Amino acid sequence: MYYTRILILKISSSVLFLMLIFTSVKGQQKVSKPPNIIIFMIDDMGWQDTSVPFGDSVTSFNRLYHTPNMERLAREGIKLTNAYANSVCTPTRVALMTGMNAAQSRITSWTTIQKGQTSDVIDSTFLPIDWNFDGLSTDKKVSGTAYATPLPQLLKQERYYTIHIGKAHWGSTGTSGSNPHNLGFVVNKGGHAAGHPQSYLGEENFGKLEGRTSPHSVPDLEEYHGTPVFLTEALTREAIKSLNEPVSKNQPFFLHMAHYAVHAPLTADERFYRKYSNMGISKSEAEYASMIEGMDKSLGDIMDYLEYHNLEKNTIIIFMSDNGGLTFVPPRGGNAYIHNLPLRAGKGSIYEGGIRVPMLVKWPGVVKPGSKSEQYLIIEDFFPSILEMAEIKSYSTLQEIAGKSFVPVLRNPAYNDTTRAIVWHFPNKFIMQPGPAISYVSAIRQGDWKLVYLMKEQKLELFNLKNDLGELYDLSEQYRQKTKHLAQVLTKKLKKWNAQMPTYRETNKKVLWPDKLIN
Repeated sequence: MYYTRILILKISSSVLFLMLIFTSVKGQQKVSKPPNIIIFMIDDMGWQDTSVPFGDSVTSFNRLYHTPNMERLAREGIKLTNAYANSVCTPTRVALMTGMNAAQSRITSWTTIQKGQTSDVIDSTFLPIDWNFDGLSTDKKVSGTAYATPLPQLLKQERYYTIHIGKAHWGSTGTSGSNPHNLGFVVNKGGHAAGHPQSYLGEENFGKLEGRTSPHSVPDLEEYHGTPVFLTEALTREAIKSLNEPVSKNQPFFLHMAHYAVHAPLTADERFYRKYSNMGISKSEAEYASMIEGMDKSLGDIMDYLEYHNLEKNTIIIFMSDNGGLTFVPPRGGNAYIHNLPLRAGKGSIYEGGIRVPMLVKWPGVVKPGSKSEQYLIIEDFFPSILEMAEIKSYSTLQEIAGKSFVPVLRNPAYNDTTRAIVWHFPNKFIMQPGPAISYVSAIRQGDWKLVYLMKEQKLELFNLKNDLGELYDLSEQYRQKTKHLAQVLTKKLKKWNAQMPTYRETNKKVLWPDKLIN
């Protein structure tokens, strides 16, 4: 009996000990720190504007540009070769913040600084389109805006320290979307309603000059006024200073590092300009290349900061551009529409040069270093993906989320979904010089097939991107059933989102839905 009681006591003690261990581990799991997340967003950077090849071979562009830190990120993470943005900036930036497709939010073009003013120009065929030209808002009462729950707000609610650095361009002056603080950012340095800087030069106070200050002058950077510090460098320093706060408190952070580079005005970053000018290329192209390398140095500085503070193993870095590369001449040198080859066209266009962009992701312990994925994805996918990365499973939003998480792609680079259809919608008139598939156009991609709807021409074009990356061969007549199918899917999606369509001046009738163009 005595020995039995001792045995029971020993067993009970062991069970209690195991329960204490389990409780302790369970408690640790509950308080474990979610990953830090950095979005490194570049403005107007094309698919070819890097020494990292996103195509099947190394091109002359890859040999021209020097981006060693993008190479470093590609070695340590995954390269996504079929990543898509919208053709201009604001629709992309709003899609990231809301998870909404541009057709759904009705923010289909870029917003101006002035509230109540459209960026469209007058067209002789179509009446001005009805779209949310004042951008994103957290105030339901503001007309001309899309009302939605922004991503940083959800992250902030889950204890993330949220930082915005650089270009915002979500809404016009006077709307809540023009101020990153209203979207849930604790810190804002440099973000306001403007879509580009007045100046990249600290000597010019980034455009804030006495007596002639421009609304495009970059705010919050007075410390660098009158100095030779380039804007890209100033923003990087501010990002690193802002990170010190959450790092000192061991708090997870979300950094939206949104550079103004490489948007015009093209300006020589003197740290790198001489190297490119000595190559014999034009002045504007040397300026452009120097801005790219300055952006790349910023990426390297932030990666170095993470390593110095032992944060790199618990920090996700996502590199992206807001639209395809600028290819208008001027400000670019040479001939128009050649700067993104083999992709067709560039910024503003729904052809691949205007929407396919470089994307890299580093996620230690999840992403296989040096891997590559050809799965196509689109910018609104960032919203659910980032929330999943942040381990936020329960949340509610005012808006319906159109994006789909790409976390399965990161976990398995061989992931292949050819059934999903992604959509672009630009029923606007782009104010820059005319170009291929720039104004009044929609498009859809499903698998290797892409359908382009040219509204003014009342024409459908079909391309097979696997065989024809440059979109040179229209197969709409040869594959009429595929054309019909994609036109039907595109129409269904646009109608679901109540997408606006242009109206003819003469008849006051809307243009046809794409499925009405083919029997």
